[in-house]
Amino acid sequence: MHLEGKAGIVTGAGRGIGREIALLMAKEGARVVVNDPGVGRGGEVTDEQPADAVLDEIAGAGGTAVANYSSVADYEAAGLMILQCTEAFGKIDFVVNVAGMLRERMIWNMSEDDFDAVIGVHLKGHWNMCHHAIKPMRAQRFGRIVNFSSDAFKGSVGQCNYAAAKAGIIGLTRSIARECGRYGITANAMCPLAATRMTADDAVIAGWKRRLDSGLLTQAEYDSRIAMPGPQYVAPIVAYLCTDSAREVNGQLFHAERARIHTYFYGEVSRSIHKYEDDGMFTIAELANTIPESLMAGVPNVAPAQDPEE
Repeated sequence: MHLEGKAGIVTGAGRGIGREIALLMAKEGARVVVNDPGVGRGGEVTDEQPADAVLDEIAGAGGTAVANYSSVADYEAAGLMILQCTEAFGKIDFVVNVAGMLRERMIWNMSEDDFDAVIGVHLKGHWNMCHHAIKPMRAQRFGRIVNFSSDAFKGSVGQCNYAAAKAGIIGLTRSIARECGRYGITANAMCPLAATRMTADDAVIAGWKRRLDSGLLTQAEYDSRIAMPGPQYVAPIVAYLCTDSAREVNGQLFHAERARIHTYFYGEVSRSIHKYEDDGMFTIAELANTIPESLMAGVPNVAPAQDPEE
């Protein structure tokens, strides 16, 4: 019971990774607000209420939880979700932001709405939840924020909206860590690898196959996406980050999958060149002569130009 006496929110908790986290948190003694609006993979409205099924599972196992059906993209609704937690359980100790959606298009085919909707749920949704939750957390001088990024922050074909949001979440998380650590609040980010409806959907797999066939994905990249482990392997590290014993873990970026957890260096200096004469001003000619054999030595082009006839 590593979370005995704790209370908090897991967003996107009706399915996949969020569901596994909510179940484990409750099993470990936490009281949980199970949030999920029941929308489709692309954010479309449905009649489903998966949060209710998770609520029943938690209650059946002797845990304590309440449901919430709001969208994290709604600023006011996010604030009311925090209020719901504090009114139901007397406080809020953690927020785990898992809620998300996907609208995959190549950048030349992506609509403004496709971009705005994904940014709104992921990046703005994370900000909404953190913004409201940190106010009571500061007052009680304790809090745990676990935000969900993705390995897509490195760049992902057909997902520029999603990749941009996930990279933004890392910057948001590291800023929260620096701003709020003094108040006993930690903020960390997760990059999971797990089979969920976001990744195991038949249409998604077909899209990956098309990208493989057209050379936009390597065989190794395709194979790694197909052979994804289940979401249950992600939950333990998230639960740990919400415990008292993780008080010194702050501003970090984790990757989790079956049998493996690692951290990332993010934003650290890799290589550098220096010029000490002429007031340190590089010329274009100097850069053209120096960069290929220094900063870029051995670094491949991530997507080399192809012959139009190929």
